[in-house]
Formats: sequence, structure tokens, C-alpha cells
Amino acid sequence: MPSAVRPMGTAAVAQRSGVVKFTNCLLAKGADLVYEDLWVSSVTGKILNGQEILYGHLTAPDDIIDLGGRILSPGLIDVQLNGAYGFDFSVIPDDGSLAYTKGVQRVNRNLVRAGVTSYLPTLTSQRPEVYHEALPYLGPSGSTRDPSLGSESLGAHCEGPFMSPTKNGIHKLDVLQSPTHGLSSLAACYGPSNLNPHSPSPIKLVTIAPELPGALQAIQSLTSMGIIASIGHSEATYEEAKVAIKAGATSITHLFNAMKPLHHRNPGIFGLLGTASSSIAKPYFGIIADGTHLHPTTIKIAYNAHPAGLVLVTDAMRLAGMPDGVYDWTNGSRIVKNGALLTLEENGKIAGSSIELVDCVTNFMNWTGTSVSEALKAVTETPAKMLGLEGVKGSLKEGADADLVVLDVLERAVGEEKKIVVDQVWKFGIKVHDREKIKSGGCA
Repeated sequence: MPSAVRPMGTAAVAQRSGVVKFTNCLLAKGADLVYEDLWVSSVTGKILNGQEILYGHLTAPDDIIDLGGRILSPGLIDVQLNGAYGFDFSVIPDDGSLAYTKGVQRVNRNLVRAGVTSYLPTLTSQRPEVYHEALPYLGPSGSTRDPSLGSESLGAHCEGPFMSPTKNGIHKLDVLQSPTHGLSSLAACYGPSNLNPHSPSPIKLVTIAPELPGALQAIQSLTSMGIIASIGHSEATYEEAKVAIKAGATSITHLFNAMKPLHHRNPGIFGLLGTASSSIAKPYFGIIADGTHLHPTTIKIAYNAHPAGLVLVTDAMRLAGMPDGVYDWTNGSRIVKNGALLTLEENGKIAGSSIELVDCVTNFMNWTGTSVSEALKAVTETPAKMLGLEGVKGSLKEGADADLVVLDVLERAVGEEKKIVVDQVWKFGIKVHDREKIKSGGCA
């Protein structure tokens, strides 16, 4: 048989390795920004050992990206996002599952442009049928490793309905429950197929008030299934909160909000940030740094008490990314959007937030005086550890997913507050957003 003959005029195509090298950049590692190169693979979507690739495998990068001295950080992680861009994870559209799927996809495609490469889609307190229908669409979504899909779900966060009726915030009272029968109560609410000890669950985290009947049993069961139990929307005393930690809870949902305030004779849930003991470890805790939910000094106090546990969250809902105005809400109320601030029209109650996560980082950095790298840990390394994904997400170490953001720090004048902006976003080693190209009218 004659050998294959290349047609005349067809040039040999060099085989590409898929290796990308970032150079002239500051890597967000630990407490400091480190001037180093970073190598990634657009084929595996992983961070590589540059020295091994270059000298061990004698592989040159296909592309060298000069970042001009900008910051290269792991992609941001938001563990509490109720919705955005006009879509609410807790509302099943009239058109059913197809419309719901399209809504989730819209959030994912837009959210990644804000630097959030992975997140926990969050369901507020609802009737069981909403959880049954919504949860199958909110489970971990990164297995396809397709960067074109945008931001990646790491599993759902069920914020309720197992919460104290006196600390419900804007959650509807008539849907709240007590987990009287432990895991059985949770499974009946969320759906037996969504909370089955013998099969993977779409749920990653459950917020629960530990003082409710059956809550401690539920916390123990969730922990045994690898689901994070987080204390929140609770009247728990310090002693009750300690028992919840002993039962397996490892996190606090939006610290200070919707819980007993610190009292000098009983520090409440906040007291868990005190000195760790042989019986309990200090928990992780969410903080909403939007300038409305908490005073900046309150945030600084919490950070100084337990810096390794602070996780910045947006608690954003569907009006995030939407123009200012008055919007209808699911229970007949109306919400007023004024910048990042959302309030109920009838009583002025805070109704969640519409801030972007990168702006939470900016606020936190300016209010606490932390370094850029330390502030970024609260949306990268720390939430990854909280979720049991250390070394996979939120990291620039070899073998981690190449979810990356290129950041610039703007300062109007010397001594003024700084602002962090997202210039580029890379998902699994592929660039999916470029602010400069969009500004100039090009494509991301």
C-alpha cells in the first residue's frame, strides 16, 4: 500500500502542547504577593510545575502571557449566592425545568466575568417542592471541565428552612421547620433522592439553627455524609453553639447577621471565635462586607479574633447585576435596589445584597488594613479549605485547577483607598473574560 502523501501546499502543523506561561506578574501566595511565573495547561486545566515542564520534559509554552506587573490570583469562590442577573435559585419559573436551566446558565456565564470561577448556588427557605425540583440542577457542575460554561457550582447551599422563627431575616415564616426527626426531616424537605446517604448529594452545605429540636442529630448525620453544617439564623447561646461544633458543625453563616448579638455575659455564636480548646476547633465564618450588613469595625474585630476562618460572601440575590429601581419579590413584597443596598419597600429591612465579591475584597482590604494577598485568601484559599477542596480550588499550587483571575489595584491618589478590579478570568486554563477587549469593543 502506498504511503500517505501530503497534498502540495499544505504546511506541516506543529503539535501544540497546550502549555501557557504567565510572566511579569505578582502571584497571590500566602500573606504576600510573589514575583514569579506561573505555568498552566489548557488541556488538563491544571497548574503545572514550570521547572519540570521546561527542563524535565523540554516543553516550551505555546503562549507566553505578559501581565505587565499585575496580580495573578486563584479564581474567587462565593459560598453564598442566592441569585444574580435577574435569576433567583429559589424560584421555579412558570416554564419549568427548561427555563430554570437557562437561568442557571445565565448566572454562570455572567458570574465568571466578575472573577467568581466557582460558587455555592444558595436556596433560601422554601416549601419542600421547590427543593425537590431545584436541587438536581444545582449540584457540582465541574466534571465536564468546559470553560465555556462559565462559573462552576461546587454544590448547593440550603439556607433554611431549619432556622429560628425569631431570626428569620426576610425568610418567610410560614415555611420554616424544625428538624425534629434529624436526617429524616431534612430528607423529607430537600427530597429523599437529594439527601440519600448511599448516593452523592447535590447539597454541599446546610445552614441550620442548632437549638431547634432534632438539630444536633441532623448535624451529625450531615457531617457523616460529607455535607457541611453551618450555624445560622439562630437564637443559640454560646453553650448551644459549642455543642453544635462538637456535633460536627464547622461553619457560621453570615456572622452577626440573624443571630443573638454579642453580650458580655454570653458571647453567643460569636464566642466560638474565642480561644480554641481540646474539645472544639474554631469554625469558619461568613462575612458580608458590603458596608450595610456590618460596620467595618465589627468586621475588623471578627478578623482579628480568627483570621484563618474568615470567608467573604456576597449573600447576593437576583438583583445583583441589575439596574437600580423597585422590583417585585416572590412573596408579594417589593425590593428597592440602590447600588449594592437592597431593602424591602414596606419596612426598610435589609433584603440581601447585590454587591460583587471582588468589591467585598476591596472593602475588607481597606477596612482592616490587610495586604491584597491576605484579603484575597478570604475568597480563595480559606473557602476552599472550608469546603474540603484545599489544593484543588483557591490555590496556585501545582495540580490545582487553573481557575485564575488577573487583578489590577487602582489608587486615585497616594494614601487614598484602593480598588481591586478584575482584568481577566481564566477557567481551566482557558481565558474566558478580558476587560480590556470588552472596553475596546472586542470579544472576551
